[in-house]
Amino acid sequence: MTDRRAFLIVMDSVGIGGAPDAAEYFNEGRPDTGANTLAHIAQARPLHMPNLDALGLGAAIRLASGEDAPGLGAPPQGLWGAATEISRGKDTPSGHWEIAGVPVPWEWHYFPDTRPAFPPDLSARIARAAGTGGILGDEYASGTEIIDRLGAEHLRSGWPICYTSVDSVLQIAAHEEAFGLERLHRLCEDVAAMVHPLRLGRVIARPFTGTPGDFRRTPNRRDYAIAPPGRTLLDVAHGAGRVTHAVGKIGDIFSHRGISHLHKGQSDADLAEHLVRLADRAEPGSLTFANLVEFDSAFGHRRDVAGYAAALEWFDGVAGRVLARLRPGDLAIFTADHGNDPTWHGTDHTRERVPVLGWGYGARAVGLVGYADIGASVAAHLDLPPVGPGRSFL
Repeated sequence: MTDRRAFLIVMDSVGIGGAPDAAEYFNEGRPDTGANTLAHIAQARPLHMPNLDALGLGAAIRLASGEDAPGLGAPPQGLWGAATEISRGKDTPSGHWEIAGVPVPWEWHYFPDTRPAFPPDLSARIARAAGTGGILGDEYASGTEIIDRLGAEHLRSGWPICYTSVDSVLQIAAHEEAFGLERLHRLCEDVAAMVHPLRLGRVIARPFTGTPGDFRRTPNRRDYAIAPPGRTLLDVAHGAGRVTHAVGKIGDIFSHRGISHLHKGQSDADLAEHLVRLADRAEPGSLTFANLVEFDSAFGHRRDVAGYAAALEWFDGVAGRVLARLRPGDLAIFTADHGNDPTWHGTDHTRERVPVLGWGYGARAVGLVGYADIGASVAAHLDLPPVGPGRSFL
């Protein structure tokens, strides 16, 4: 068994434009053609990301979309390229599963952008599972907006706030104290069992606290994702006796399959410390798979360009700390699962290519690759059996 370690780090929603099928995906009825999360942030405010740019971030943006990103564009010193997704979605499970070697083989179920959005029988079943007389929301909505709008009615009635979006998702928001956090998690688990047979990707618990006019979502979100339909990189590594570390919501995304140790936190800052610690201490031959979610949840969906830019620059410092702790023979790959352009219309994800930035193999251009090639490359580095349809670019 090899002693080489691998670190696969997903910067949630950090897309770089150029998806060839972007015209087939929509935000508020308008196509995603031209969306470019990183380039458009940099064009609004030049980015200072010396660590990831040294690996080839600026070069990857130009390769993916032909656009320049002010502040980025240093001569690449790492392995660099851009990846294109084939799964029919621009969501978290689709991106992560395909990166891990399992492209989604079906069309996801989506709820219509109508009011109500959910079939009456499903709404009734959710209310029965919650022990309430009904549900609130039942529509497309932004999570923070609908909590501000319906939070007071939720406290008065006790009914859960249920909503969806262009993603294959059903989200349920409830007050941690008044409704109860354990009760919310149990409700979402029950609802997931109802909707996963429809091939709905996720049920997400969205707890919040506070009082009318000052509601705040808490870090106790939990995703109840449908199980991957095949053996993922995590399954293969774990099955081969390797230690696997899941940082952030990786455990939820992969239904806790193939995971030796789960590392959670209250924020991306907590997850970053886990990642730095694992760069120091992860076992020989191990796989560390991480997701940093706040680019997406705190800034992309909220269309906060300045906040997103600051988060990117903060994480570049984290990346530098991680890289400084890696050992000869290690591989680190930084990538993303989809886009979420904060300059774009609407509040949903955007269909984009994603960066592929690697440390451990010198300055190498890998060109345009597929998401599944990332997992195949990590498997090859760890001397694991082939994973999925991808081909190693190492």
